[in-house]
Amino acid sequence: MGSQARVYHTNQIHYLRKDLTFANTGVQTVGVLPAGAIVVSAGVVVSTAWNSGTSDVLDIGTSGDGDGFATDLSLRTIGNIVWDELATSNDLYSASEVTITCEAASTGTTATAGVGHVYIGYIPAA
Repeated sequence: MGSQARVYHTNQIHYLRKDLTFANTGVQTVGVLPAGAIVVSAGVVVSTAWNSGTSDVLDIGTSGDGDGFATDLSLRTIGNIVWDELATSNDLYSASEVTITCEAASTGTTATAGVGHVYIGYIPAA
């Protein structure tokens, strides 16, 4: 089976994107980074705030470290909510392909609204 990772033929930052709604539960696959890629950004653009009773948060990471890029980012406010694990993440580079994941979690009453767009920016190996 061939690679699922994307590498464009020009020098540019590449992106993975996954659209989420309040109905997405469990771990979601965002995409696959190619071997040797360097992650330079990550976050979620919340276009409709989540509205569960208590808490709505998002983790972004890899299949081996589910919160390697972001831990408990709030989904309750509209805006670009950026990663919070940059300074200490050991997931910014991998010599092999790596699957990027995200997981939204809500507590309290069931959310009835919420839309977000998870993104990962990366530079592929030369």
